[in-house]
Amino acid sequence: MTLGISIPQVAAFWRHWCPLACLLAIVSITACRQESPSPPSAQLPAVVVRVQTIQPQQHLATEEVVGTVRAKLRATVEAKFSGRIEKMLVAPGQTVKTGELLAQLLDAREIQARLDQALTLREQFSRDTERLRRLLNANAVSRQEFETVESRYRVAVASVTEAETMLGYTRVTAPFAAVVTRKLADVGDLAAPGKPLVELEDPSALRLEADVPEALIDRLRLGDKLPVRVATSSEGLEGVISEIAPAADPASRTFLAKLDLPSATTLRSGQFARVAVPVGETSALRVPADAVVQRGQMELVFVETNRIAQLRLVKTGKRAGDEVELVSGVEAGERVVTEGAAQLRDGQPLEIRP
Repeated sequence: MTLGISIPQVAAFWRHWCPLACLLAIVSITACRQESPSPPSAQLPAVVVRVQTIQPQQHLATEEVVGTVRAKLRATVEAKFSGRIEKMLVAPGQTVKTGELLAQLLDAREIQARLDQALTLREQFSRDTERLRRLLNANAVSRQEFETVESRYRVAVASVTEAETMLGYTRVTAPFAAVVTRKLADVGDLAAPGKPLVELEDPSALRLEADVPEALIDRLRLGDKLPVRVATSSEGLEGVISEIAPAADPASRTFLAKLDLPSATTLRSGQFARVAVPVGETSALRVPADAVVQRGQMELVFVETNRIAQLRLVKTGKRAGDEVELVSGVEAGERVVTEGAAQLRDGQPLEIRP
């Protein structure tokens, strides 16, 4: 069955109605857009925050130098003569007192025999000296004979002292009150001069040892107080320069500086730390550290404009105490959210807390 519509008629129909169909489609899309809900930011609840107008501040510019926390008093203990270790009485982490026994050496028979011999000679020459003194008083012997025997007695006394000292070397004791940090020998090992047995440190007195570049060494003076920052500690520390090496290390071209640290801290020997060396005055925009929000690899702050939060990507600089420097992203005179920034979104309404 044929409809009776030719191809020219179809083409004419399409040319007549196609523009009208396109117009209706555009109107329909526009109406859909107008009926769509408003942006999510307009529906966000208001958040109570605190803001701060940031202005350039003059502060002391510093350069950080890395260093290591070490004990001021530390020692490597070794035996003063050769012998097998019979007892090793300490372990790493143990606290010892001054004079406390650390190790006992074996095979001291030779020294004991020398001491016995010296004691016998001292006793003999002591009797001879007393006998000749009585004879000298009676003019029965010459003074020369008496002085010869008396000299032998003094040599015997010195030999006893020497043997007792050597025998005391079989007992290795702590030179000061400390904590054992390393044990380098054990029972059965051969102890000898120059061979370390244990390492000791006094944890009550710590200092920071830092290698200062030659460009900064002229900024340091003995007695200067410098801020010290330890990554594992939130407390602010202050170190006092107690030593500065007079010559540079020829390999690194740095000078070793030592800063005494406060005793009432939770620091431990071997920790990594930084000391801020002053280099001059500078001006910078600084905000409380809580104002900077970390999201992934980005750092951002929120700026208050007509009671609306505006997100700004920023670049931070050096940190000083509870404040951080803003290198870029904001300008002087803008009001930055300092409290409540972590929960904000871009375009969120704000209620300003006085």
